[in-house]
Amino acid sequence: MSLIGRQAELEHLAGLIEDIPRRGGALLLSGAPGAGKSALLAEVRAHCASAGLRVLAANGVQSEQQVPFAGLHQVLYPVRAGLSGLPAGQRAALGTALGLADGPAPEVSLVGLAVVNLLAETAPLAVLLDDVQWLDQASQEVLTFVARRLCSEPAVLIATRRTGEPSALTSAGLPELALDRLSAEAAAELLDRVAPDLPAPARARVLAQAEGNPLALTELPSTATETSPLPLTPRLERAFAARADALPAATRHCLLIAALHEHGALAEILAAAGLQPETGVAVLRPAAEAGLITLDTGAVEFRHPLVRSAIAQTADLGQRQAAHRALAEVLSGQPDRRAWHRAAATLGPDEQVAADLEATADRAQRRGGVATAISALERAAQLSEDPADRVRRLLRAAELAVDSGRRDIVDRVLAEVRALPLTARQRALAAWLPSAFDDGVSEGATGPGELLTLVEQVLADGDLDLAMRIFWGTAMRCFWVEPGSAVRERIIGVADRLPIPARDPRLVAITAYVAPIERGDVVVARLRELAAEVGGDPVTYRYLSSAALQVGALTESARFSAAAQPGLRAEGKLALVARALAVQAWSCVRLGDLLTAAPAAEEAAQLARETRQPYMYGLARAVQAEICALRGEYEQAETLAAEAEQVGLAAAARPVLAKVQLARGIAALGAGRYLDAFLALRRVHDPADPAYQLALRCYLLPELAEAGLRCDQADEVRKIVAELESAALSTSSPALTIGLRYARAVLAADDRAESLFRTALEADLTRWPLERGRLQLAFGEWLRRQRRPADSRPYLRAARETFDALGMPGWSERARRDLRATGEASPEPREDAYHELTAHELNIARLAADGLTNREIGERLYLSHRTVSTHLHRIFPKLGITSRTELGAALQPSPA
Repeated sequence: MSLIGRQAELEHLAGLIEDIPRRGGALLLSGAPGAGKSALLAEVRAHCASAGLRVLAANGVQSEQQVPFAGLHQVLYPVRAGLSGLPAGQRAALGTALGLADGPAPEVSLVGLAVVNLLAETAPLAVLLDDVQWLDQASQEVLTFVARRLCSEPAVLIATRRTGEPSALTSAGLPELALDRLSAEAAAELLDRVAPDLPAPARARVLAQAEGNPLALTELPSTATETSPLPLTPRLERAFAARADALPAATRHCLLIAALHEHGALAEILAAAGLQPETGVAVLRPAAEAGLITLDTGAVEFRHPLVRSAIAQTADLGQRQAAHRALAEVLSGQPDRRAWHRAAATLGPDEQVAADLEATADRAQRRGGVATAISALERAAQLSEDPADRVRRLLRAAELAVDSGRRDIVDRVLAEVRALPLTARQRALAAWLPSAFDDGVSEGATGPGELLTLVEQVLADGDLDLAMRIFWGTAMRCFWVEPGSAVRERIIGVADRLPIPARDPRLVAITAYVAPIERGDVVVARLRELAAEVGGDPVTYRYLSSAALQVGALTESARFSAAAQPGLRAEGKLALVARALAVQAWSCVRLGDLLTAAPAAEEAAQLARETRQPYMYGLARAVQAEICALRGEYEQAETLAAEAEQVGLAAAARPVLAKVQLARGIAALGAGRYLDAFLALRRVHDPADPAYQLALRCYLLPELAEAGLRCDQADEVRKIVAELESAALSTSSPALTIGLRYARAVLAADDRAESLFRTALEADLTRWPLERGRLQLAFGEWLRRQRRPADSRPYLRAARETFDALGMPGWSERARRDLRATGEASPEPREDAYHELTAHELNIARLAADGLTNREIGERLYLSHRTVSTHLHRIFPKLGITSRTELGAALQPSPA
């Protein structure tokens, strides 16, 4: 197809190719059918060839969408020998996905990381994907993962997408270049070139009907006498169909088989048509001469996807069924492809075909092709003869859809399931599955009370495994929403009757979610007992970190969440990695470890977005807002808080909204807006406010007490403190205990304040430097107000040094001001070089400082080792160093 009128787009694409030695990236090229996407991609391929760049490519075909990783196989086939050089886990994951090895179902992220590394070793190169919307879903997900991570590689990924067709790559946030219609001048030039002898009336009609579409301008001249009002694409399909109708019957039969074939392999198409290779090519040659196909590569390639769809759609049902049956016979040695063709040839129930499709689903699931497995199970259900088999297959499809985050599929499948006879277990499963999304926060999700009823029913039926799955979801809802004390008491009552050991980590976490105050002592004791027994199980670490966070054991939650990550990363469980990172960031920021919290929160937000966990994304953003507030970056703190609040308000996700108010309260305190700080923090303690959260209200006392004291709201704070004093009788929560000590001291009368400050400072706050610094600052300020400057200086000096080390300039400046008021000057704070690093760079630098190699860092962060090397070469100048051995010292806070 001519590229008249597409020069600007071609120059843009050529620029991407020319930039490959310096940087990589990805681009989505979108447009209507016939807009010239494939023609531009062909020009890019030619440009790569002239530049000496390797090209890996795949073409999406509608009929191939049910073959898991078929598109990825196309891309990687030329470089398949490179698999042997990958790390063992990545090699196994990619080999299983491509059907080259047997193994457990691989996670998309592990397959994606393997592809990133394989491409990095093969670079410089270009990956060209045509009609990406028709690649199989598994390939699209992997390539989306890859596209997000090519920016630092000498590789570029360019994908074409038909406008209006969904694709996983559209969610990757890639830059997109849309092909609009040609200008009137370019359209006229193109038409005159392809049909120079077209009469003026026909020429005007073609220009009007084509609407600037290059393919239409090329094809419609042959039908220029028509005045059809059909939309453009049907007109083009009809034009191609008319051309096919003029072919001999044998040719049309072969074309139909080719249109329904997945790969276009000429030998298989001719065999299905009952033709010998010697004579079969001659049968197809008229179609090639008519410009519908090409036969140059030993395969049947359609000139345009609309040709394929036109031929398939204009055939009647009987003809299509016969073609599918013929292909199924030829593909007897390929059970998955054969099963799909047999299913397409079958109208009514057929248990044998249904069983074959279920076996196909099993194989697809083992390879990680969950989308294919779901489609196979849905089609198998339609063909099931026994209603019980139909229900079983549909529910299995729904469970897989939950695991892959496809709420639309779950809703569709369950609408069908509910009209069928169900067992008690199946009814419970159907009721629970929709609530497995977004931790049950979204509108319409089953509430904790209804879920508890399901748990009791399933337990009575003897299915402990399903009961525990539902019960875990029930407990987590008590974190995100507030069910009320009555429901919480019911849940704990059921938990007490569960036939599992009291020290089971799942039960410990459930107890913490449901009764963080009433059972806080029990949870803290269990955490300390289990800490030495966990081993290396990441799932157990995940349960314990969640439990520790709920009861304010933040040193433990930071440690457990960090310990969970290596195992979860190695298994490619990115959704759980995002959660572990969010818990780690949350805990570390309260402990004052911003160097750990900042990169953890950044990565948590990125992975939560990638894995479609909106409320975890909101939570991570809220933690980032808190970090900015502590650093004195108030404008950025509010920007992040507003973004998190928007997420949290969508379904009143209480922890997100509570964390937002904490960030705003800290920022307002730092800016001296004490009433604003008080009002923001007070919301977390108001049961009628959507920011109220039962556990989190226990951990905000230092900020609330200071704000209330400075805006004449001390009496209101004292009421809250009294309420939490009663709660402290039931829990040994470290966060609550530390907060109460601080609040008692700052709110006390002058005759009691000193002893309360000293008591608070005598506690072991080694792992809580932020809280220790806050106490030192408050005590030093109180002593200065008591006209005891000499006594105040050691505490103010210690607070200044603490906040300097923690990277909290606003707080250290407060200490400096009070020291100046006592007559002591302070050295100017030193800006540590590591503050120039982005959160992502800081993460890489810290891992390198810990001794990890580039490859190990890449495996940890889902990057290629080349990308890690590129980042380190940018990091070293920022830190003023020249080698890895200097990283440790460069990342240490400078002494005051």
